Amino acid sequence: MKTKIISIAMLAAVSTPSIAGSYLYSTNKHFDANKVEKQVAAKGGQVVDCLPEIGVCKVLFDTHQQAMDADLGLVPNVSTFVPKMDTSSLPVADMTLTSNEAMDIQQQEDDFFFGLQWGHDAVSAQQAWAAGHRGQGVRVAVLDSGADASHPDLSPNINYSLSRSFIAGEDWFDYAGEVGNHGTHVAGTIAAADNGFGTIGVAPEAELVILKVLSAYTGSGDSYGTMAAMVYAAQNDVDVINMSLGLSIRKNGYYDVEGTPEDISDDIRFAPGGKDGIAQFKNAYGKAAKYARNNGVILIAAAGNDGVDYDHADSLIALPAELPAVLSISATGPMMWAMDSYTNLDHKAIYTNYGQSLVDFSAPGGDYSSAFMPGGFDDCTVGFITRPCYVFDFVFSTGGNGSWYWSVGTSMASPHAAGVAALIISANGDDMSPNDVEKEMRRLADDLGKPGNDDVHGAGRVVSPH
Repeated sequence: MKTKIISIAMLAAVSTPSIAGSYLYSTNKHFDANKVEKQVAAKGGQVVDCLPEIGVCKVLFDTHQQAMDADLGLVPNVSTFVPKMDTSSLPVADMTLTSNEAMDIQQQEDDFFFGLQWGHDAVSAQQAWAAGHRGQGVRVAVLDSGADASHPDLSPNINYSLSRSFIAGEDWFDYAGEVGNHGTHVAGTIAAADNGFGTIGVAPEAELVILKVLSAYTGSGDSYGTMAAMVYAAQNDVDVINMSLGLSIRKNGYYDVEGTPEDISDDIRFAPGGKDGIAQFKNAYGKAAKYARNNGVILIAAAGNDGVDYDHADSLIALPAELPAVLSISATGPMMWAMDSYTNLDHKAIYTNYGQSLVDFSAPGGDYSSAFMPGGFDDCTVGFITRPCYVFDFVFSTGGNGSWYWSVGTSMASPHAAGVAALIISANGDDMSPNDVEKEMRRLADDLGKPGNDDVHGAGRVVSPH
């Protein structure tokens, strides 16, 4: 029996510290590991790990009060997780395709699911391939929940020796035995191999480095793990980092714990530190991103799925999307594409965060608006596959257990943009600075919405070089 799921890829939101008593110690001065250990020990804490490149350590204290009294400028090592979205209003649909189904359809044509990937048309990927730009020579790190390393669409492009897990007790290739594996879906959008089978990634010859920073079982991971993965990627010649994850905090010293950034009634005080703690946390997180960018990495992150205008969001901060060193991606999608393949692919997705203070570019993330349109529940057939018409407006990519599935979110938009960045780098001989990559992304982008930078698309919807 096929799994019945409605897959809505939510941006990770803040929870309480993922490990009780886990904090970040950060210094802007010359980093001295011995000195830090002595300072922390003297206050009754323990140093777990350090990133000397950016002067940040992960430390443990028995209680929050003990950490506050330590007077070390500590901030909580807040966690990220992938929360659920209320999909009760959507019709139940089979969002998966199994390997057995693939074998049947394979008799019909090569890369038999490519016809479901409307996002490639939106970013002009095929034109880039025709021009010889396929991501060759480019290394992309996927900071996510791991990936199904045995998937036929992914295994040819994964660098097994460099892939790592930053989640204790889980290997980077653990995917909880589920079809709907977030990291696998993201990785396939970026660089599923053009191997005559299944799907094709935006940059089908790019190399994938899978860096697990979210548990495949709980969907959560701490901020320090994400920071450590950014530093690791920079030290291992990664060209592009994709982060379909994040967290929401407020400048007033509170953070969101229910995945409802528009509702401040359930926010919790960010202790210790208050407003200063927020600035310290953002600074520590930002040092990791800045280190990666300064070492030749272009960083791309999902803008979030809360439908929030960040230009009027009560001083809400989305990390890592809002960091200066990171490009933030909003989501676009079609309506009833299965009934008209020439329909507009660039509608603002109903769920996407937006605002000029947040968004740098837009990219295909899919939409579910057509589920509420006449005919949205009717069956449509695309490339030998029949599903309710609205399903085809989602993004189709690789899943666990060698499967494929449809999902929707800025988590899907970000890897489209990362794939385009990989194509740009390969088109320029694999020798571009992050600043040059960003400039080229801005030059090529389709300037949608109002002329110039706007709150939905930023500099525009990303376009591949061709």
